[in-house]
Amino acid sequence: MTRTTRVVGVGLVLIAALSALVIAKRTGRDEQTCGPGFERNGQRCCVQGSAADACSGNAKSSCPSPLVVTAFGCDAPETRVTVPRTELTLGPSDWEAEGRVTPRVIRVDPFLLDAFEATIGKVHPGDRDPARAATGLSRSEAVAYCAARGGRLPTEDEWIAAAAGAGAKRYAWGDTGAVCRRAAWGLAGGPCGDHGGADTVGAHPEGASPMGLFDLAGNAAEWVDAHELSRGVTKGGSWASSLAAELRTWATLEVAPESHDPRVGVRCAYDAK
Repeated sequence: MTRTTRVVGVGLVLIAALSALVIAKRTGRDEQTCGPGFERNGQRCCVQGSAADACSGNAKSSCPSPLVVTAFGCDAPETRVTVPRTELTLGPSDWEAEGRVTPRVIRVDPFLLDAFEATIGKVHPGDRDPARAATGLSRSEAVAYCAARGGRLPTEDEWIAAAAGAGAKRYAWGDTGAVCRRAAWGLAGGPCGDHGGADTVGAHPEGASPMGLFDLAGNAAEWVDAHELSRGVTKGGSWASSLAAELRTWATLEVAPESHDPRVGVRCAYDAK
């Protein structure tokens, strides 16, 4: 065997090994991105056994937690979480916030917040994919949706208090670990996928907040009330976010108030009684 032949042979072995490693990593990533009862279908976490065009499943006798059965398939339950009176200092605890966030103290009174983002099934009843987060909502459409439910948009401070808590966490689940299994993000061009869109709500339970709020990071960026008609503010990052910093509890995405941005949805707040 010549030296050239040996080199070529070693090269082929290395290429095969690297290919196997990439495939193993990709397969492992796909298996880890969805919670129990869900499976990866393209860029989505679908109810196991669902068709690609009905990712939430058809009418079923059971659905994977935290979803519930509806006439059109699995959907998010009507769960509201009480966010207690909260005081936190925004900014200084996170070095990435330096120069991007003005340090300030946030104080909010108790209020209620939907545990899940608005779904297509709730915004457009009868859709074949009801548990997918509803996106493309303008701010006025989001306001009208929440008003019809007896709610309103959360203020930016309320949203931050719900996501960060009194400990001013970097992410809704804690201070570290912005990985694909905890949130639907990086689906437009990596690191969690390519050419994606909004995912099934509740399909990333490891990313839920300690209070039981799902998808506060990633999936749909959520409208908040910024008290300025000319300024459209959303929180939480989205399925298209490519940087972990965009998922931070202090991060903000500004969009035109009446745009129908495919990254943007809503989660409603309610006054505590």
